[in-house]
Amino acid sequence: MTKSEPPDSPETIALQPGERPTLKTIARLSGMAVPTVSRALADAPDIGKGTKARVRDIARQIGYRPNRAGVRLRTGRTNVISLVMSTEHDMMNHTARLISSVTSALRGTPYHMIITPYFPDEDPMVPIRYIVETGSADGLIINQIEPDDPRVRYLMEHKFPFVTHGRTRMGAEHAYFDYDNRAFGDLALRALAKRGRRRIAMLAPPQSQTYAQDMIVGARAAADALGVAFSVIEGVDAHCDNPVIERAVTPMFRSDDRPDGLITTSIGACVTLVGALESHGLVVEQDFDVVAKEAITFLRRFRPGIIVVKEDIDLAGDFLARALMHRISQADAPPMQQLDVPDVGTVP
Repeated sequence: MTKSEPPDSPETIALQPGERPTLKTIARLSGMAVPTVSRALADAPDIGKGTKARVRDIARQIGYRPNRAGVRLRTGRTNVISLVMSTEHDMMNHTARLISSVTSALRGTPYHMIITPYFPDEDPMVPIRYIVETGSADGLIINQIEPDDPRVRYLMEHKFPFVTHGRTRMGAEHAYFDYDNRAFGDLALRALAKRGRRRIAMLAPPQSQTYAQDMIVGARAAADALGVAFSVIEGVDAHCDNPVIERAVTPMFRSDDRPDGLITTSIGACVTLVGALESHGLVVEQDFDVVAKEAITFLRRFRPGIIVVKEDIDLAGDFLARALMHRISQADAPPMQQLDVPDVGTVP
């Protein structure tokens, strides 16, 4: 190697015998000062994008990993964000897609994601209090949001960075990403009415959650405007296990005034509904139609006649990660917020 070679040439990006990948190593290889390297890895706003990219590329090539204890001592941060999620069992929900999109958005940043689970029969405040009290993460992503969510109030009171997947009724005060479920309810009901369906029922999410309430409001308003019957299936929700859903809907479809249109919110619930009705000799597109949301392409392959409205979970995960990092680094700035409105063009 000669002195004229650039510091980031392939020959230079290599550790010396016995050398460990540290900030000093990156500084030597990049020709920068250790504080500059440290600030570049921390995504400091006063460091240029080119410098950050160069430092991160060297760090990646030599296998640098920050010592979390040292980072916490120097900065008071862990460089960890936590996705707090219920362990509710739904093999076909969008959880995996959300995890993938959040982690993809964190790639190349100093942050790493952990998942903090809690059980459906457990107080959802338990993991929130634990993380805040122990300082085991720099910020939280939470979902299954309620209109007056106690987790949101607690986090706001403690000035702890967070972002919600969904909105509370105090949404203007905090960072969030939400899908416009009121618009989905409206679109879904109108799509069924367009196919001539006059008795429409919804298998809604748990009605304690904001998005379920919004969905019902949107569908009911559209039903009133179009003069069709609309009801919410009682005693069961879209998060219930398949046998519970089957037992709840079977009596409805044995009556002469059974629903001829259905709205639901997930792949799993939709497949369960269609399977239950088909077991009684009913045929989709003939005896009934169904509308469902999906984040991955599946339902039209399962039954081509299902009306599908797409939900972009990749967009959600990317925004949630960026909004949380913004909240951590700029606590006094206005919170980032986004509402994803379903496009009427997505409805067949």
